[in-house]
Amino acid sequence: MVMFLFLVVALAVVVAAVTLAVVGGGEGGGPLPEAAPERLHDPLPPDRPVGRADVENLRFPLAVRGYRMADVDDALSRLGAELAEREARIADLESALAGARAAASQAHEDKPEAQEQQ
Repeated sequence: MVMFLFLVVALAVVVAAVTLAVVGGGEGGGPLPEAAPERLHDPLPPDRPVGRADVENLRFPLAVRGYRMADVDDALSRLGAELAEREARIADLESALAGARAAASQAHEDKPEAQEQQ
């Protein structure tokens, strides 16, 4: 019977010590610190344009109900900005090419007229 009481008291002391440590009565002077959330380890490169390999290697850390929305939103925003920038660049290059072709065809048409006048 004495052994049983000793075990019950020892169990109560251990439970009380763990409870105090968790709620702030331990050595740290406060509750246990919050664990930092798992973040995206290899984000998209900020110093250069995003390439195909960057998108293929992009892996999001898992959260309680799937992926962290902030990480996915950041990646999608970056990819959207990159696509918009590339589309604008392509449109500029296509308009410059169309202008160069028009100037070349105009010069080609003007050249025979100049030869006829001589």
